[in-house]
Amino acid sequence: MAAPPAPRGRAARTAMTAWLSRPLASFHLLLALCGLLTVLGVIMVLSASAVSSYDAQTGSGVYAQFQKHLMFVAIGAVACWVGLRVPLRRIRRLSPSLMLVCLAALVLVLTPLGASADGAQRWFSLGPFSVQPVELAKVALTLWGAHILVLKADVLHHWRHLLVPVVPVALVLVALVMAQPNLSGTITLGVVVLALLWFAGAPKRLFVVLFLAGGAGVLTLALTAEYRLARVLSFLSPDPDGAGSSYQATQAQYALADGGLFGVGLGSGQSKWQYLPNVHNDFIFALIGEELGFVGCVVVLALFGGLAVVGLRIATRNTDPWIRMVAGTSTVFLTVQAAINVGYVVGLLPVTGVTLPLVSYGGTSLVVTMLLVGILANAARHEPDAVGALRSTGPGRLGRLLRLPAPEPYRPRARRTVLTGRRRDRRQQEVQGRGERRFR
Repeated sequence: MAAPPAPRGRAARTAMTAWLSRPLASFHLLLALCGLLTVLGVIMVLSASAVSSYDAQTGSGVYAQFQKHLMFVAIGAVACWVGLRVPLRRIRRLSPSLMLVCLAALVLVLTPLGASADGAQRWFSLGPFSVQPVELAKVALTLWGAHILVLKADVLHHWRHLLVPVVPVALVLVALVMAQPNLSGTITLGVVVLALLWFAGAPKRLFVVLFLAGGAGVLTLALTAEYRLARVLSFLSPDPDGAGSSYQATQAQYALADGGLFGVGLGSGQSKWQYLPNVHNDFIFALIGEELGFVGCVVVLALFGGLAVVGLRIATRNTDPWIRMVAGTSTVFLTVQAAINVGYVVGLLPVTGVTLPLVSYGGTSLVVTMLLVGILANAARHEPDAVGALRSTGPGRLGRLLRLPAPEPYRPRARRTVLTGRRRDRRQQEVQGRGERRFR
């Protein structure tokens, strides 16, 4: 007697499990998720920027900002390809030099070489374009911090080895960014430091101290500028008429409410008609909610949730500790940045100016984010199963199209034998065990 057919749900789960077990599943999933977010960003920037781009006096057309965004997407695609193609060992060797370059750039941006606008000096002006060095500094801190912590893995049970030199260098970066001043850059640098220490296996009591110190720093930064203080106060006690410093946050919630379940239709939103300032950048999630509705917002959140799962999957499936730490920290940085942006758009957090990765209007942030995606995709190709498949069967269609070299298998460095006591051995095993559990 023939066996009854398997239910559709079980068959779908079996097929999905089989697909996820393929060697390059993480690589393809990451590129698909980030590609969808980038395409969605292009569409929404086109819708959001048409009104603000038009200027009859200067002759600026409705597509001016959109065309500029497309150019940044193209530059970011090249940066993503570079991050994907350059061997990760070379990127690791270059990380100290990149860190020094970013430190120098953050110092020089505070000199007359830097450009200032709206009371902040955080850009280098290069003709019609501007560059924010803090964006590249986040990537440099991720790569260099992971490099240092992996080199000192055997002695991280000592506090001074765990904290020095990563935390002092990070504090210098934070001080330079606070001097610009740049609250959003300060917060995201802090997220990178916390993620690095978490994946390095730092004890949990250290994070209590760092959270308190970080909160004090953010509070100090908020109190030193009237407009930032007004944002915090308006979050704690919004104006009943939605005016003043709470105007942006109130208009963002109006836009979300107008969208309802399915939205008013792509291109039909009213918030971009000067009701919601900066809608194409910091508040583009509000326009997504207005034009694509609750369903569109859920899709965006699902894409970022999938990015978090795939990024941590890449971290757990790698054997190289540096790749694991870089992949984990990069994933946390991208998803926390998205969570902060969505949080202040929906009114759960005070407005900080953090952009929505891959979706907000382009610039240095978009290009650097796509570079980080390329490095993360490169890490996906270094999973042991992926390395074996790529070196035995070839690069595949996508690899040949992008001219990607075959990844090198991980070979752990030889360690010198040192006579230690039982207590020190036990402490080393505890620290390493904490680091392993953070990836599970």
